[in-house]
Amino acid sequence: MSVNDWTDTENDAIVASYFSMLSAELSGRPYNKALQNRVLQGALGRTRGSIEFKHCNISAAAKGFGLPILSGYQPRFNFQMSLAEAISRWLARHPQWDSLLGADLASAMAEPPALFIGVAPTLHNAPPPTELTQMQAVARRFDVAGRDERNRALGRAGEERVLLHERIQLRQSGRQDLAREVRWVAQEDGDGAGYDIASFTPDGQVRLIEVKTTNGWERTPFHISRNELEVAERRREEWCLVRLYDFSRHPRAFELRAPLDAHVSLIATSYQANFH
Repeated sequence: MSVNDWTDTENDAIVASYFSMLSAELSGRPYNKALQNRVLQGALGRTRGSIEFKHCNISAAAKGFGLPILSGYQPRFNFQMSLAEAISRWLARHPQWDSLLGADLASAMAEPPALFIGVAPTLHNAPPPTELTQMQAVARRFDVAGRDERNRALGRAGEERVLLHERIQLRQSGRQDLAREVRWVAQEDGDGAGYDIASFTPDGQVRLIEVKTTNGWERTPFHISRNELEVAERRREEWCLVRLYDFSRHPRAFELRAPLDAHVSLIATSYQANFH
């Protein structure tokens, strides 16, 4: 180990500091980056610049985890996996933290604005290969897709947000009649239909929407079940997947349609077998 390498104890300390500031930022509470840096300098014997650079490394690793990142610390890649392991340890010690991010966002607003539906990630708009490879490695090793899938509060909040979006879009198109018919299938009938929301286009065509939600960036991988894929294939003219991302801060989305083979890089590795 080089004298400049960070120990697990040091990594745990700076990760705890990072998430303390991030928690404050997400909840709208004040915090002081300069003070946190001085505290870490005294505790770790590291320089101000070294600590600032490490915070940027944490942002990069956190992005791989599908987590929001702290404003002002832009991701710096080529971080050591030991730093990602420190984030994993912090999350394990705070199991409720990620579950609460954005979980009440949809229901807190009686009439939220319509979602911005953007362009789906492709090879043409991908980040540099070395960055993408490192983030994908973190996502696979720590089962980021599985964590989002098990986060039922986040999943329900995302579904509710899409439900409201669909109703808003139809009302704005003058189809109040159809807006009243939009159903939250997953909530009313339970899982198993292969989609979460039953909606319509303004001209009355059926829209069957499967919702996948993450607090992370748009390339955070997600799980998809064999049943969802079968419904997507059988009803491909009606079925679509709405991917919500950055949910805890500024919810945005893109849509995917069957066949999903072109988007296999977004789907967790263990679930890719469902395509065959």
